[in-house]
Amino acid sequence: MTAATRLRRAWQQRGLLAMALWPLSLLYGALNALRRALYQWGLLRSERLPVPLIVVGNVIVGGAGKTPVTLALVQHLRAAGWRPGVISRGYGRTTTDCREARPTASAAEVGDEPALIARAAGVPVFVARRRADAGRALLAAHPSCDILVCDDGLQHLALARDLEVCVFNDEGSGNGWLLPAGPLREPWPRAVDLVLHAGAAPGGPAPQFALSRTLAPYAVDASGRLLPLAQLRGQGLHALAAIARPQDFFAMLRAQGLAPATEEALPDHYDFSSWQRPMDKRLRLVCTEKDAVKLWPAHPDALAVPLEVQIAPAFFDVLDARLASLSSPRH
Repeated sequence: MTAATRLRRAWQQRGLLAMALWPLSLLYGALNALRRALYQWGLLRSERLPVPLIVVGNVIVGGAGKTPVTLALVQHLRAAGWRPGVISRGYGRTTTDCREARPTASAAEVGDEPALIARAAGVPVFVARRRADAGRALLAAHPSCDILVCDDGLQHLALARDLEVCVFNDEGSGNGWLLPAGPLREPWPRAVDLVLHAGAAPGGPAPQFALSRTLAPYAVDASGRLLPLAQLRGQGLHALAAIARPQDFFAMLRAQGLAPATEEALPDHYDFSSWQRPMDKRLRLVCTEKDAVKLWPAHPDALAVPLEVQIAPAFFDVLDARLASLSSPRH
């Protein structure tokens, strides 16, 4: 068991390790509260963009499913008549400027999640260290865009937002303590507009809706060719995942009837620059979509299995009502 796995388990209860780290969580909480207060007092300023902005984020560390939710939101907004764009920090990229994440962009240039969104969403995607810079650049390059979705950034208070969507995985808020004694980046409950949860409802005053995550019934290679997962049953597979909770991906593969011969869990946002393929060349590579955008340049035969989310329809009803109070989409 890795140190990260042990820590995640410790965060689910108020045991000895969590209690030992609890004093540090008090310091973390105090600094967090001070920073938020500086924005409330106007000593630090939030920038507001000229179109409505939805932030999709979480209050827990890693692996909540923000990016699939962002993709689902973009799809819904387009169907409702909006012209959305997506902004992101571009975590894990080697560049530092503000730039557009085009469908052909590499993960090293724009970050793995923006690269995935640019390929899958069919809308403009921009990345910048300051999300407001990304938003301004996107609107200048694509003036028909009338709404923005920020992938991650719930704690990025420098950017004013109109709606906040907070996503929880099936671990909920864990032991309810702040980092490093628990998984929370900030105290929960806190004011947000909408909550999506894969496990039990985490509590709080915001409307809360169920979220389920499953793998698509197909895999895709670098050329875009689709392969039904049923055809992979009984084949020798090497499954790998560089995400916050790689064991979730492996369990989902098994739930689809696949039995990987080997499984490789790597750190979240791993760049694969030094990764070595298994010696047994007969094993087919099966990975997440986020990993595929980094694997495909060197291993175009790698098969990515998309993660699909199912969101309660009532969530979109509430979202549409909130957006209608802000503006009307241009059809």
